[in-house]
Amino acid sequence: MTAADADGWVRTARDGAVLTVTLDRPDRLNAQTPATWTALAAVGASLDDDVRVVVVRGTGRAFSAGLDRSLFSTDPSTPGGLGELGQMSAELAQERIRTYQAGFRWLRSPGIVSVAAVQGHAIGAGAQLALACDLRVLTQDASLRLPEATLGLVPDLTGTSTLTELVGYSRAMEICLTGRAVAAAEALTMGLANAVVPADGLDEAVRGLVTALTAPPVGAGRETAALVRSAVRNDPESQDAAERAAQARRLAELAGR
Repeated sequence: MTAADADGWVRTARDGAVLTVTLDRPDRLNAQTPATWTALAAVGASLDDDVRVVVVRGTGRAFSAGLDRSLFSTDPSTPGGLGELGQMSAELAQERIRTYQAGFRWLRSPGIVSVAAVQGHAIGAGAQLALACDLRVLTQDASLRLPEATLGLVPDLTGTSTLTELVGYSRAMEICLTGRAVAAAEALTMGLANAVVPADGLDEAVRGLVTALTAPPVGAGRETAALVRSAVRNDPESQDAAERAAQARRLAELAGR
């Protein structure tokens, strides 16, 4: 096993309040393995209070083509493969998948806003990683696809909840069951993408978005992000109460209390 295998081909770089997380396996279109998800979860666990924005990206011509092909093996001796999971008890298989999901769910942790910079393909686990982020900037050649159902599986890396939040029930149902690709232009129309830019403009667009996200005072930015997240699930009365409580905290800080 090489060092890259062990760390799941995940690289990080810090610039002040911005942490960039990069999938660095361009020869395999940034295909993911369980080691990738373990490494991503470790990044989430290591966040400190000074990180405000996390940018997730992939090197090369694709964001991520999804699951590494070797893991589709039905041979139970293939570590991390579908065959190995299929031979486990339901309880053990679910616990294993829960640990994989931890590599995705932290991208909506309190205190940060996450941005996926997506070029080329984002398929399966790749699409779910992009969906796990709060915001997405896509290049014009980008597309997202969740083909799991067509392969006899289901999206199990947090993708069903994040997709449904973004596009609604009926669109999410259609996208998940047909497994079709959603091209960048359509993604922008349906709210999957916040922006679509030329391939050579991705870095600049992400920098501009990051600058805007970090412009508000830290406390106001974090409280607002928390309110937007809770609004997805709260009833109006609960959300109104959350707004009142957050504003009271902001006013007290501004007043120096």
